[in-house]
Amino acid sequence: MSSTRHIGLIANDSKPQARDVVQSLVREFSGRGVQLHLDHRAGRLIGAENGLTEPELADTCEMLMVLGGDGTILQVLHALGSKLCPLLGINLGTLGFLTTVSAADHLSAVEAIIARKFTLSERTLLKVDILREGQVISSRIALNDAVVSRGKLSRLIRLAVHIGRDVLTEYNADGLIVATPTGSTAYSLSAGGPILTPDSDVFVLNPICPHVLTNRAVIVSDHSTIEITPADLESSIYLTLDGQNAQHIQPGESIRISKAPQRLPLASLEGVSYFEVLRQKLKWSGTAV
Repeated sequence: MSSTRHIGLIANDSKPQARDVVQSLVREFSGRGVQLHLDHRAGRLIGAENGLTEPELADTCEMLMVLGGDGTILQVLHALGSKLCPLLGINLGTLGFLTTVSAADHLSAVEAIIARKFTLSERTLLKVDILREGQVISSRIALNDAVVSRGKLSRLIRLAVHIGRDVLTEYNADGLIVATPTGSTAYSLSAGGPILTPDSDVFVLNPICPHVLTNRAVIVSDHSTIEITPADLESSIYLTLDGQNAQHIQPGESIRISKAPQRLPLASLEGVSYFEVLRQKLKWSGTAV
């Protein structure tokens, strides 16, 4: 039986450093018992042909290395669909909470993978269903958040929200963010929401510019089912998952959000804590001056 290990490499080819890092990774893994499989974009950067799709890589590989930023990680997640496998992000962007390894430390990532000295953080995912007349017409997952927002018109929208069978409120706002702990440092943070640790086992509901000033972010158990029903007259409402393509919510449709049965394993180097990443990314000095 072959002892060769299989690792996938996905690259955001729009990043200036991408070609150099791909070339370095190919060189470093060569001859070390690891076969590196490239996606189409990583392959194009070094003139390789027949790159694989994300699901094909997940079928073949024990882990996928993702070169880019947090947006690249999210794109990969949505491309994988149900074929989830561990992702290790190498940050070629600016602010990255999901890509915790810097481009300068990519050789450390190689050594960690070869020695199997990395940690996996199992991240909660949202399951987002769209319902029409009580029937599910589409179902997708999200890592960071589900955002219900208005269209091009600059006006408030009305969203009735239930937690299970209980009425929470009717928001009159620009929109509503439902975020996981992972997504608490994304759009929800910019909208004034709290920072949650990845193991919090909760969701945060955060209204965007609410008309009623007492409407504030609400934290609920991730065992909750969140039902969002636009007002009957609302015809310009969109659902966006993880900042990806917006989906128009038709009048009479509603949105149901719950915890997905699967989780996403995010890899990081040993000894790198969530709070260390938080301090670094948010530029917290840890001092009073």
